[in-house]
Amino acid sequence: MNLADSPLPDTAAVKAVRQFNRFYTKEIGALDPYLGGPMPLTEVRVLYELAHREKLVASELARDLGLDGGYLSRILRRFESQGWLSRAPHAEDGRQSVLSLTPAGHEAFAPLQQKSRDEAAALLARLVPADQQRLIHAMQTLQSLLAPPGGGGTAAGKPRTVILRDPQPGDIGWVVQQHGEIYAREYGWNSEFEALVADIAAKFLRSFQPEWEKCWIAELDGERVGAVFLVRKSATTAQLRMLLLAPRARGMGLGGRLTDECIAFARAKGYRKMVLWTNSCLSAARGIYAARGFKLDKSEAYEGFGQQLVGETWSLRL
Repeated sequence: MNLADSPLPDTAAVKAVRQFNRFYTKEIGALDPYLGGPMPLTEVRVLYELAHREKLVASELARDLGLDGGYLSRILRRFESQGWLSRAPHAEDGRQSVLSLTPAGHEAFAPLQQKSRDEAAALLARLVPADQQRLIHAMQTLQSLLAPPGGGGTAAGKPRTVILRDPQPGDIGWVVQQHGEIYAREYGWNSEFEALVADIAAKFLRSFQPEWEKCWIAELDGERVGAVFLVRKSATTAQLRMLLLAPRARGMGLGGRLTDECIAFARAKGYRKMVLWTNSCLSAARGIYAARGFKLDKSEAYEGFGQQLVGETWSLRL
């Protein structure tokens, strides 16, 4: 049936939607100074998209957020003047620039993201676990019903659902399996690497310190697609380990989101420094780290995992 032929909703239904809108905008603080800071909701949302999406251009951002192009341009110019935004030539369209946050932009966004996370956690904490799940399912239903078919963030006309969650039984084994399969297929690494990942994962499980460490599992449409670990290296230093993203989930900014979660958690716990070890051939991961202000401290050639490699140590002052 064509939507134009659908019967108009009755007055009671319209009133119910408006009542919910008034209730929910008050609950999430959209009517107050957003997240207790000087930036309005729209500007924080633009920052969020810049922090979590790759190869983003202004026209796409304006379309996805429903913003007037001139209004968005003024926001972007202000972000650029504050050193938060960088532009790079578009490889396929000379009229467009690819937008990305600078390390200073990520630093400005991080406390806003943490504040938003804290407020969402406080909202959920008012409910028992069973009611938390009811609320989440209701929100997912609302999103799936109202998302435009074929719009941004969709596949085959259906909205994509992305969540980051705590690990459950079987998840850590999945992380080890995925590392072994992906790195063998894409880089030719042998079982030595899978053994290393298994040792790290086993140590995490046996020595887990929940007040200082955390693991995030990324799900896309209900399926596991990624993970990252933040472990305690010392009283002042946290270590990011085993960042992983399945091929089908790449290009959505999920690797950046997982890294941002680690940085926000480390800052909230009072760590003063984050470190990580990677390899020079892992260009996508290195790009994520560099964009967030990590600095390359040391490079060292070595033979490992059946390959000639260059190991790298990176760090970030918090």
